[in-house]
Amino acid sequence: MTRTAVLLGMGFWRSSVEWWSFRSFVLTMVAGQVVTPLLGLLIWSAAVPGDGSIETYYVVLLAVQLMTVSYEHHTLAGSIYGGDFAVELVKPRPVVLDFLGTNLALRFWHLAFGAPVIIGVGVLAGISLSGRDLLLALPAIVLAAGLRFAFTYTLALTAVWTQRAHGAVGMGEALIFLLGGTAAPLTFLPEPFRAAGAVLPFWSMLGAPAEVAAGNVDDVLRVYAVQAGWFAAAVLLAVLVWRRAVRRFTAFGG
Repeated sequence: MTRTAVLLGMGFWRSSVEWWSFRSFVLTMVAGQVVTPLLGLLIWSAAVPGDGSIETYYVVLLAVQLMTVSYEHHTLAGSIYGGDFAVELVKPRPVVLDFLGTNLALRFWHLAFGAPVIIGVGVLAGISLSGRDLLLALPAIVLAAGLRFAFTYTLALTAVWTQRAHGAVGMGEALIFLLGGTAAPLTFLPEPFRAAGAVLPFWSMLGAPAEVAAGNVDDVLRVYAVQAGWFAAAVLLAVLVWRRAVRRFTAFGG
């Protein structure tokens, strides 16, 4: 466990330094990630004027988006398509650690560069957050971040079988947008869609921690339980797909 933590920390540090040298590109990535939550904020604020919970929800959602964003369709799938994945397989450590370290580094820079936007929008919207709700949201954010990484990682592994892994991940991101709470807050959906959305993995990846932080959830433990269940299922699926992908993978050239 200690060795794994050290290797992950080293991977995070190395990736952080590497991405700092591409900070102008990271800024464009951050800009792309903040667009949809800001659009949701503008649209729903106009649709439901005077409801302060809308502003609070979407500002928090913006922060959660930056803390859970995943780019394995570029890092992992790109490595598979380029043949570099073969080098990763012979290194004396779990392959996932390097991609997880890169994932954490990208999330760190996304949050660092996106913080002025979050603070600025929050001040302009005049939102107020409860310290208790923010503390309750921390486990939900960790579970959402882990679930989204496992989900994207599994979809990116399809690059072993197809040249359309980017499309598979793009479809997954579209589902997160539509059903995860960006297109519309879950609390605005009528029953039975609200109940169905609450147990889907897409809301657990994004909207759940935002709702908890905004103080819109009564049964926080139930949210944790749903997230943890989906996280366990996603990790199990990732392991199964990984084992089949390794047996399938073939690299040419040198």
